[in-house]
Amino acid sequence: MSQYSSVGPSEASLPGTTLERHALDRFRRTQGATGDFTGLLQQISLAAKIISSRVSKAGLADILGLTGEVNVQGEAVQKLDDFANRTLVHCVEAGGHVCVMGSEEVEEPIPIPPQYPKGKYVLQFDPLDGSGNIDINASIGTIFSIHRRKTPGDGPGTLEDCLQPGRDIVAAGYVIYGSSNMLVYSTGHGVHGFTLDPAIGEFLLSHENIRIPERGDTYSINEGNYSRWAPEVRSWVDWIKSDEGGRRPYSMRYIGAMVADFHRVLLRGGIFAYPGDRRNTNGKLRLLYEASPLAFIAEAAGGAASDGKRRILDIEPTALHQRTPLFIGSVEDVREAEEHFRRGA
Repeated sequence: MSQYSSVGPSEASLPGTTLERHALDRFRRTQGATGDFTGLLQQISLAAKIISSRVSKAGLADILGLTGEVNVQGEAVQKLDDFANRTLVHCVEAGGHVCVMGSEEVEEPIPIPPQYPKGKYVLQFDPLDGSGNIDINASIGTIFSIHRRKTPGDGPGTLEDCLQPGRDIVAAGYVIYGSSNMLVYSTGHGVHGFTLDPAIGEFLLSHENIRIPERGDTYSINEGNYSRWAPEVRSWVDWIKSDEGGRRPYSMRYIGAMVADFHRVLLRGGIFAYPGDRRNTNGKLRLLYEASPLAFIAEAAGGAASDGKRRILDIEPTALHQRTPLFIGSVEDVREAEEHFRRGA
């Protein structure tokens, strides 16, 4: 018998596939792949595990409450916001895979320290989406996207590298910290979800090839802003929860953390909406850190994402913290919303 012969089972005996194995299997089939993307994904998943650990004991560690600072968005910074931001930067900056980073919490692009090599990717992220849910122990999350750098060479990245449309995203994903912690990502060909097994400290494949239903039966929106919406938005919300024409009214589900609301829509269908209003005429969600990454995932799963008039992934960003209205979810629900807005109130 050859020393290389196996007397074990022909199939793997371990339950599940790790995130690292999943990424490696796919990029081995990609011509010219260097392993840089897999390395970057490993660093992001390490940051997610560290953040997850801190989130799970937030009431025990001195991590709840405010830092006393205000971020570039004009929002009070939670201690856990700051921790998540610093963790992501620390885990990624030394790997040699990125040339620059962008964070919702930081006003300017985040440079890679001069002592570390610069890579071919650009990482942008919302380190902790849903900060208002931290102190009440509700679901929160992390959102990220990866682009290829635009500037030539292997030197530091610039603002130009960050200001890229969603259609040029190489990969995007999010982590949801809830009853279980999941990392969902896509490279544009399928959407895959991995659940963290805390006993072994690995994200294991639990949701393969997620497909968003073409139509759902729920809508997710903050109706506290109703009085400030444009007439056509109020009209659409009135219609979607009505039984007009014998249709079944949609149920409203709203958690208040975009990651959690989008995760439900991704798995069950429906639509998440955050329109502009009189106070925020350009919307409130950040294009680069929230809307574009999740739009990329929605489309890869068979869904759609729009600002009410145009595809989110086609918007050309002009500012690092640019905002946009967002309607995202099942393709038929998003299409009907756009048609409603075109008709007007």
